[in-house]
Amino acid sequence: MKNYDFIVAEDVAGGRLDVIVSRQLEGETRSYVQRLIEDGQVLVDGQVVRSSYKLRGGERITVEVPELVSAQPQAENIPLTVLYEDHDLIVINKPAGMVVHPAPGNSGGTLVNALLAHCTDLSGIGGEIRPGIVHRLDKGTSGVLVVAKHDRAHHHLAAQFHVHSVKRIYQALVFGNPAEETGKIEGLIGRHPTERLRLSGKVTHGKHAVTRWRVKERYGRISLVELRLETGRTHQIRVHLTEAGFPLLGDPLYPDGGRGNNLVDTRLKKMINSLGRQALHARTLGFIHPSTGEYLEFTVDMPADMQELVDYLSPDRADSSLSS
Repeated sequence: MKNYDFIVAEDVAGGRLDVIVSRQLEGETRSYVQRLIEDGQVLVDGQVVRSSYKLRGGERITVEVPELVSAQPQAENIPLTVLYEDHDLIVINKPAGMVVHPAPGNSGGTLVNALLAHCTDLSGIGGEIRPGIVHRLDKGTSGVLVVAKHDRAHHHLAAQFHVHSVKRIYQALVFGNPAEETGKIEGLIGRHPTERLRLSGKVTHGKHAVTRWRVKERYGRISLVELRLETGRTHQIRVHLTEAGFPLLGDPLYPDGGRGNNLVDTRLKKMINSLGRQALHARTLGFIHPSTGEYLEFTVDMPADMQELVDYLSPDRADSSLSS
């Protein structure tokens, strides 16, 4: 990992953070620097700020550039559940536990490795090891994901995600029993001030995020919630629900406030612990096909581990078996 540490010169006062940093990092593009800033790898006087932050001069900037992963990930014969495929794109039902693209600590076994074996015509995007990847699902999240096969399809799909016209519906099992049937959570999401792996809505700088939710089933002190994303920020659902007081079952990164440990139903507790991931599923994805202009929509049922919990949490027994 390379580290940079410098003081902003007075004669560049008023310049954008991403522009000034890209000048310091020889050979790195501005878009790459923007991703570093978004990932919390660039600090201004010890704080995470936006790429567009205007510098005054005299600030201390520190940059951590992660180790580069090999530019040529290897094709691996990993089974994929293909929902749709043509010469422009491929739609996958991603299983929980699969990382989308190679990164430090995950150089193999990813969706990209599997796609390289399945497809021979994936595009390379932004010089990274993410051929055709238009959007991501967290490792622990299952569900529908679209991958572009060439640059034109990628840019067309990416534009739809950028303007938030893509239909995205998720299902989540959460601790808590919301007082309302529906609602909206809105605000900024940025890097957590002390936990580097987490994000938070309690920030002064970040990206605007909107999540609409609806309670589908109530099981005492656990609920099945349907969520529709108006934006697609990293960890958006996990952050929004946790900070609203309804953390996801099994989430290894965002705390549940001890609710899992306080369950009196030992079998239920064991089932949640055995998830090994957040109980979150990307159920529906809808978008305009980049070549035909046709609207395509794909829906997949929740995976077996979440469905087993739903089956177990029947309304006639939930109140008597759950405890706060």
